[in-house]
Amino acid sequence: MKPEQLELIQKSRESISAARLLLDNGFPGYAAARAYYAMFYIAEAFLDGEGMSFSKHSAVIGAFGREFARTGRVPAEFHRFLIDAQDLRNSGDYGGIDTVTVEQAAEQINCAEEFLELAQNLIGTLPPP
Repeated sequence: MKPEQLELIQKSRESISAARLLLDNGFPGYAAARAYYAMFYIAEAFLDGEGMSFSKHSAVIGAFGREFARTGRVPAEFHRFLIDAQDLRNSGDYGGIDTVTVEQAAEQINCAEEFLELAQNLIGTLPPP
């Protein structure tokens, strides 16, 4: 695992912890946003391992789908997790106050945890927190 990948995966783990705290304290929209970023960082880590870097979220999501999901290197559901998480994050960030439910945020956190597990299985395991 490259140092940049390690840092991105650590940021993902921290984002998941922050998402849980936000959800537990009644902020589902912000929790969903942190869960999205947890998945986004992992997608960046996968791409970094291939020497790829992008400045736009849409480019990262597209490249992750093209390079990893379409080729079967990761299950396609992880690309879908990322797309759905971005949509929900946009709703939470740019929509009304109650656009993200507690259930939706909890589901996004679960997806982020699965994404983190996938990264640790395929890229490398993080040291204990």
